[in-house]
Amino acid sequence: MANHKSSIKRIRANEKKRLRNRYYAKTMRNAVKSFRLLTGKSEAAEKLPTIVSLIDKLAKKQIIHKNKAANLKSKLAHKVNTL
Repeated sequence: MANHKSSIKRIRANEKKRLRNRYYAKTMRNAVKSFRLLTGKSEAAEKLPTIVSLIDKLAKKQIIHKNKAANLKSKLAHKVNTL
């Protein structure tokens, strides 16, 4: 167990951040999964900007790596183009 007051606070803060990051990452994964199940090109093209925005926000906050964000966006755009 931590002995310093600041390290105890840091442990509490890190736990809150970890839970928040898990929530955002899971929300993004669910959004990507539901997007991949879409079959209509117009609907997919309509939802793509919102998912790309969500991915960019998570990469900016360093919840996901910037290269992972780029790979996800590329694959999703490719899916829209092949529909």
